[in-house]
Amino acid sequence: ALPVVVRRGAPLIFRAWAPGGPLEKGVWNIPVPPESAEEIIPDILIAPVVGFDPSCYRLGYGGGFFDRTLAALSRRPRVLGVGYSQAAIQTIYPQPHDIALDLVITEEGITTPAADTHGVP
Repeated sequence: ALPVVVRRGAPLIFRAWAPGGPLEKGVWNIPVPPESAEEIIPDILIAPVVGFDPSCYRLGYGGGFFDRTLAALSRRPRVLGVGYSQAAIQTIYPQPHDIALDLVITEEGITTPAADTHGVP
């Protein structure tokens, strides 16, 4: 499945897709499966990280799409962050709407959530 931006401020949806399957231009010209593709909830969600902390809270690209989506899903998938180890920071100062990842994968290894201190060292 691939994520699809329906509109700003709305949760993402996920449409079934397989390599070689048709894609069309979506919001911001991002290729997405066509509207006719089945809408599904993935078992695993891969989220890009611009920054992440030891509790596996993430900084993304500023749209709030992943947190909004996770809060709206009827079933939570396993959520894996993917980024570079140099993106690790002490805290992102998570807000009440932020949702921690299950783990973060970088070129140096895997980070699993430490005890959540909400930015308090």
